[in-house]
Amino acid sequence: MSGPLRMARTPFDLVVIGSGPAGQQAAIHAAEAGKRVAMVERKPRLGGVGLQTGTIPSKALRETAYAAAVATRSGMRASLGRDLVSQHRLLIDAIHKKDDVINQQESVLLNRLMRSGVTLIPGEARFADPHTLIVRSPRDEERQLTADAIILATGSRPRRPEWVPLDRERVHDSTSILHMTRLPERLLVVGGGVIACEFASIYAALGVSVTIIDSHAQILSWLSSDIVRALTDSMIAMGITFSMQQSVTAIRRQDGEVTATLDDGSELRGDCLLYAMGRKPNMDHLALDRAGVAIDAHGWIAVDGGFRSNVPHIYAVGDLIGNPALASAAQEQGRIAAAHACGEMAEESRHAPPALPFAIYTIPEVSSIGRTEHELQEDHVDYVVGYGRFNDSARGKIIGDYNGMVKLNVDVATRCLLGVHIVGESASELIHIGQLVISYHGVVDDLVRNVFNYPTLAECYRMAALDCLQQLTQLTSDFSDNKAKNPK
Repeated sequence: MSGPLRMARTPFDLVVIGSGPAGQQAAIHAAEAGKRVAMVERKPRLGGVGLQTGTIPSKALRETAYAAAVATRSGMRASLGRDLVSQHRLLIDAIHKKDDVINQQESVLLNRLMRSGVTLIPGEARFADPHTLIVRSPRDEERQLTADAIILATGSRPRRPEWVPLDRERVHDSTSILHMTRLPERLLVVGGGVIACEFASIYAALGVSVTIIDSHAQILSWLSSDIVRALTDSMIAMGITFSMQQSVTAIRRQDGEVTATLDDGSELRGDCLLYAMGRKPNMDHLALDRAGVAIDAHGWIAVDGGFRSNVPHIYAVGDLIGNPALASAAQEQGRIAAAHACGEMAEESRHAPPALPFAIYTIPEVSSIGRTEHELQEDHVDYVVGYGRFNDSARGKIIGDYNGMVKLNVDVATRCLLGVHIVGESASELIHIGQLVISYHGVVDDLVRNVFNYPTLAECYRMAALDCLQQLTQLTSDFSDNKAKNPK
């Protein structure tokens, strides 16, 4: 039973529910704009999934795995010592690094919130009415908060169907696998999305035999097929096997093994299984019906361009609104929502929404910004594609990344850069060159005129741009020839 309700209401200009990437940016932006801001967080630690159980922990783990992959690629694994992998020291080192990074980043976040004047309120919030929240504290006491505006940033959690026997020992989701302290010999990964592919490549790099099971024809099915093909080639070289266009119908634990039964009746066995088939928004506890907030057909909170729900003073950001469900996008959504809530809507509306990059931290990385070929074809845009392959660059040969590439999609009529898609080492860093060009409506010629350090992977931008220019020149020549032959 909950404790006594404090009848006195505490008024704020803005209340943010959730301390993940979206909530952080929203609260800090509004507080620095002079608003009285409260942040409610139900977990014992700040940062949400992004810091505590998702983005940062998995990327810290990836760095250790990446070092192992580089050593293998360079033929240096033997010099690392047999015990590093066989006795699981790599994984233990990764866990220590993960914990150190989380603690340091949480301290930085807390410092920023305090300096900005954000009031931190521990507890679980639910609506009493559109402007009133009831917050239950960890001590089971309740208090009321009122706010002119409310931003919902409660994030998501892994989907955990009842038929999947999750025990966090043999059968894991993306949260529990981060706490695994011993490497399995064989890992089954159910799913072909971002989380599934990231963990598959991490554990393969650590010496685990990994099999990906997915119902689609290719992993990361929304990406360009050539980018996925390059990634898949690299993953196969790491020893990952694929069971595609197959669905898992049953999972059972028996005799120290996990068995996945596929829809064709076949079975795959492993020591552990990761179930990574999507995430579910954290909204069950919010009592949204009391505020009148609408949910769309896919189960997400419906919002407009300013991230307002159907109730104008209630906003939703991050994983609560569905794709792209990225920490970087969530931060920008939180900032925009806070700006609208603070009355800066007119200023925000003068600026077109920026093109947002995304990164997939597989080994190797994938990163993208702008439009894909499929999207351009659907809109009947006349475009050319240019490639800058890592294997053709001196730096690519030095590091031994032979499958990496920079791909540019360029508008034929305007020569503007429409999309950049990268697979390979440092893709998540390289993408920002393309982001700047796209954001400032640059043309492909800008990349040709630019001088890049030598030797670098960034030179692949220039290679890809030259590839595009060659095609554009040929198209112009063909057009002139046709016009000369058919003057009318």
